[in-house]
Amino acid sequence: MSRYLLTTPIYYVNAEPHVGHAYTTIMADILARHHRQSGEEVFFLTGTDEHGAKIAQAAEAAGRTPKAHADELSSKFRALGGVLDATNDFFIRTTDPQHGAEVRALLQRMHDSGDIYSGSYGGWYCTACEAFYNEGDLEEGRLCPIHRRPVEWLEEDNWFFRLSAYRDRLLALYDERPDWVIPQARYNEARRMIEGGLEDLSISRSQIDWGVQVPWDPQQVVYVWVDALFNYWTALTYGAGEDGMRFWPPDLQLMAKDILKFHAVIWPALLMACGIEVPRRVAIHGYVLKGGEKMSKTTGNLVDPFPFIDTYGIDALRYYLAREIRFGEDGTFSAEGFDARYTGELANEYGNLLNRTVAMIGRYRDGTVPADSGADAALADEVASVVAAVTAAFDGVDITRAVEEIWVLVRRLNRLVEERAPWTLAKDPDRAAELDQALFSLAEGLRAVSVLLWPFMPGSCERALAALGQDP
Repeated sequence: MSRYLLTTPIYYVNAEPHVGHAYTTIMADILARHHRQSGEEVFFLTGTDEHGAKIAQAAEAAGRTPKAHADELSSKFRALGGVLDATNDFFIRTTDPQHGAEVRALLQRMHDSGDIYSGSYGGWYCTACEAFYNEGDLEEGRLCPIHRRPVEWLEEDNWFFRLSAYRDRLLALYDERPDWVIPQARYNEARRMIEGGLEDLSISRSQIDWGVQVPWDPQQVVYVWVDALFNYWTALTYGAGEDGMRFWPPDLQLMAKDILKFHAVIWPALLMACGIEVPRRVAIHGYVLKGGEKMSKTTGNLVDPFPFIDTYGIDALRYYLAREIRFGEDGTFSAEGFDARYTGELANEYGNLLNRTVAMIGRYRDGTVPADSGADAALADEVASVVAAVTAAFDGVDITRAVEEIWVLVRRLNRLVEERAPWTLAKDPDRAAELDQALFSLAEGLRAVSVLLWPFMPGSCERALAALGQDP
């Protein structure tokens, strides 16, 4: 059995989860379910990022300790996964003591090899991003380009990682693996970052104490992004059972485009410094937009997914996000678009097709699906073609194209109903064989659709299969 390690970014617990987090988790779960269907041993990892100045500030504003704040928010992200029907195998928290111990061991390894040194740094810092910006990257009025909030000048004596020393090795990685970052536009963007020159990275903070202590300098804590990135490795040391490292390296790491640099430049360099194999592929998706703008906890421009789940069910949300927002690109979430997809496609095209087929089999053949006479070989070929197209789309991490290919078959079966008109065939005993073939082909086509669609809408597809007399 082949193995498949899939990760989401770990979510920052400075505020409530929103539909942007739901999107990433759902897309990852769709991929995980597909690979399990293919017979692979999947390890699907997600979790929460709980250290750093932003968490400490949010906790102080709420009148509680950072740990108490992290506990409450982390539990909400964990609960969201359950609501989304996510099948993650482990949920890591960066406050896990096992994680902190392994981060310290990795940093000590880098320090001992000479990749970490002491130095001073000054720069424009955005607490919301937990990142420094050059003057030229800021918006007018010295505003963070992402959160549009004022940045502050920060000077510290820190520990630095020799990121600049890994420029050539990173470029070689990109040359050897032209699909290491997908889609191509993000690969090109990350490669330009490396080609333009890399500055060494400050990997510690001295003015906060909420974090993992630097092992050789307990007066400083590890920079939250370094702490967080290592979670993909540390989780396997204690969260994947015996010999968890059998899953390394990650087959796919899934994230939004705002953290491209951290994952496509800094992360592989950190792994190289530790002598650890880099991931096989990094997939970058776009933003879920509301009113044309990126949703953000900082700006308050959010969509709460729970009312949509309450009204339509979780499978409808999973389907809508995969279908409406082309994977890899920005897409707009709207109540109107949601209702249109639900009514036009899920209810009318798939649900109505299933209900009509089951009702006709019950009415005309006492609930027993007729045998296949082999008269629809051309249709069988069409089904096989769709299966191949869906598999190819998943291989290319094109989740939207996968569901589009499935819908080709849904619409073909709807046309079949109108072409064959079983209600007319049922009136003529001499056409019983034609009716049998039509009912079989509809049932078999719907079975194929429901199996293919299961990663997207597991609950609905299991109910559909049961209605067709299949073991879900």
